[in-house]
Amino acid sequence: MVIWLGSETMFFAGLFAAYLTIRAHTPVWPPKGVELNTRMGAIFTAVLVASSATMHFATRSAERRDLKGVSRWIGTSLALGALFMGNQVYEWTNLPFSIDSHAYGSAFYAMTGFHGLHVLGGMAAMALVQFRAIRPLPGADNTGAVEALSLYWHFVDVVWIGLFALLFLVR
Repeated sequence: MVIWLGSETMFFAGLFAAYLTIRAHTPVWPPKGVELNTRMGAIFTAVLVASSATMHFATRSAERRDLKGVSRWIGTSLALGALFMGNQVYEWTNLPFSIDSHAYGSAFYAMTGFHGLHVLGGMAAMALVQFRAIRPLPGADNTGAVEALSLYWHFVDVVWIGLFALLFLVR
């Protein structure tokens, strides 16, 4: 998982570098007409960060072999991830610009879109791990799966914090 997250770090570093390069060579940034709802973005950033805390609690439950706790905390993380994604979809469908409006639009949708795909992948993994906690195989230990999922989810959250800062706060 750590090696894979290293490759994912390089992928997102490439997106950040492309964004910063385009920004450095564009006289007006962001372009006129780009209005992001920073307040809502901050609220849903807090929702995503809260899901990192609940994933931590899922990991602690797994270490205690508390499958009900694992299921409860992963379910909570899954719900928080779904709220975050619901806001992303709402935002993507209501922005006054699109992916082909300008370089900013291309960068914004590429960066948030790839992050969204990572969130969806994490949510799918959560559903699988939660199912394994609800219906464990005899003698199975879910601790490693929960720990790996938790590392991935924390990574997704940290990437979003960087994206939020770059896209919503730095003008």
